[in-house]
Amino acid sequence: MEYSSPVYHIIQVPVEKVKPNTYNPNSVAPPEMKLLYESIKIDGYTMPIVCYYSKESDIYVIVDGFHRYRVMLEHEDIYEREKGLLPVSVIDKPIDQRMASTIRHNRARGSHNVDLMSNIVKELHELGRSDAWISRHLGMDRDEILRLKQITGLAALFKDVKFGEAWRPVEDEGTD
Repeated sequence: MEYSSPVYHIIQVPVEKVKPNTYNPNSVAPPEMKLLYESIKIDGYTMPIVCYYSKESDIYVIVDGFHRYRVMLEHEDIYEREKGLLPVSVIDKPIDQRMASTIRHNRARGSHNVDLMSNIVKELHELGRSDAWISRHLGMDRDEILRLKQITGLAALFKDVKFGEAWRPVEDEGTD
């Protein structure tokens, strides 16, 4: 039989039949959880929850996607829109292999490259997006946007910023 990746066999599973595993070391800070909620609210579920199906318990144990699962549990609007169903990709592996899969999924996400993020902020600004828009849609605070703008070093990014006169130099009389 030819191999077929689990992603080609997504099923809809009632969220009540999906349970977290007991070994996931990953955590997501509140700002990123808010951004994940916004992402699912705007884009929908674009990635399935990876689960192991336990025949004995008739439940799906999460291998990857715990935070996407949490969004449905914690946000009634998402639950209602999705009719309480989660997209699930099932893997059939023993517990040790599922633990390894969880860690691989977590670590494979990587981190954002600061230079590339700076360029994205620059390009969005050039497309006419305000700092408020960037903050809302990318989940960044004003200080982070400012730091990313500073990295690009382009004065154009600050052309609409109003700077006050915090001080004026005073010329010292009688000094060399």
